[in-house]
Amino acid sequence: MPSTSRPVALASGVLALALVLAGCSAAIVPGQATPAGPPITDVSPADFPITGAAETEADVTSRNALADLNDYWSQTFPEVYGEDFPALAGGYFSVDPGDVDESLYPDGEIGCSSAPEEVEQNAFYCPPDVGASNEDSISYDRAFLQQLSDEYGRFLPALIMAHEFGHAVQGRVGYPADDTSINVETQADCFAGAWTRWVAEGNASHESIRAPELDGLLVGYFIVRDPPGTGAEEDQAHGSYFDRVSAIQDGYDGGAAACRDNYESDRRFTQAEFDDQEDFDNDGNLPLAQVPDLIAQSLPAYYTDSFPDDLGVDFTEPAIETFDGTAPTCDGMNADTNAGFCRDQDTVYYDQTDLAEPAYEIGDYAVLTAVAIPYGIAARDQLGLSTEDEDAIRSATCQAGAFSGAALNQEVPTISISPGDFDEAIQFLLTYGKDPTVFPDVGLSGFQLVDVFRQGYLYGLTACGLEA
Repeated sequence: MPSTSRPVALASGVLALALVLAGCSAAIVPGQATPAGPPITDVSPADFPITGAAETEADVTSRNALADLNDYWSQTFPEVYGEDFPALAGGYFSVDPGDVDESLYPDGEIGCSSAPEEVEQNAFYCPPDVGASNEDSISYDRAFLQQLSDEYGRFLPALIMAHEFGHAVQGRVGYPADDTSINVETQADCFAGAWTRWVAEGNASHESIRAPELDGLLVGYFIVRDPPGTGAEEDQAHGSYFDRVSAIQDGYDGGAAACRDNYESDRRFTQAEFDDQEDFDNDGNLPLAQVPDLIAQSLPAYYTDSFPDDLGVDFTEPAIETFDGTAPTCDGMNADTNAGFCRDQDTVYYDQTDLAEPAYEIGDYAVLTAVAIPYGIAARDQLGLSTEDEDAIRSATCQAGAFSGAALNQEVPTISISPGDFDEAIQFLLTYGKDPTVFPDVGLSGFQLVDVFRQGYLYGLTACGLEA
């Protein structure tokens, strides 16, 4: 049901990922070596009871996060919704499904009259007025949360608690867009992002997160995406990787008020079904050998149309060439570069062996995104704008998002966006964003690059700092 979270079991074979622009509204990522305010302390079990808790690391993290979430919503709910926030009447339940002592739970049940084992590899909110015991409560599998913490960082379980708490907010004010599942779930992600910003700014008493941890947070959220090809209208749709990450950043940038206002029936999602069985079987990816032709056809087509329409100037196509191993010697590139723009040759180059082939392991759209960045640098060069500083990288990444949004809207006739393509773009930015052979070292995090890409997707080329 839209009012509860369906299981988010760990996907097998999840890709292990490594961990912009003048005139564009990108997130300024707060965070400091030590959190602001008083020392961070753990909440005692007596002060914040969780039924069934065994005081594992996952339970301590969950308790700290839930206590801070109560503080945040006690402050924020009146500001956003004009009334006090009622505490969860049904409380909180911790379970290790592999070692259940039913005597710890009232009548042997957790939220929504569920058996403790039913929360395996999941966390869920039980809304009020569903005719079950333990309504208005949050239940979680602490072994699952510990696995997430071990693999993706200590804050990911806290973010999942924040998502479930977002459902508790919805249980008090109503669900967006006629209870459409994808709107309900991504709005809860947005609420979680708003709380994360509050924590990052040093306002929480128990939780903390530093700016460098935000990249890992987004990387970990990959496991809770819907599989590519899931329809946006499906009853249990939660959103693509891009949709869910975008929602987190929507809340991070705009706060809980943005979450209240931006999740109605006209919200655009990238999640979609595959057109046919062949696309499903190959995850929507072209063979690697066909990707250079796709790049050569689609990027020039977009810029040739968009520059006159959006900026009032003509666009001259730079050449696009591949190389293997050693970059050409030219103005704008060095021998260690795997992708870049040669000003004196008016050519965008990328390394087929050291960039395209490994990026293709993410997907064909990761390769296109890799080339779209230096192509955006070439566009800036034509306008007489900087090409090597932070503004340039923000702008080029934003342009990649604007291109992707236009392609999704079928405004670029030479390319058709497949389910999962936007997810591949996000994975590319998080994987290669700190790689100096692909992105110049201008101090931008993967979190910031993803947010700038999102700005381009939402607002188009004119948001990408291309005015001279």
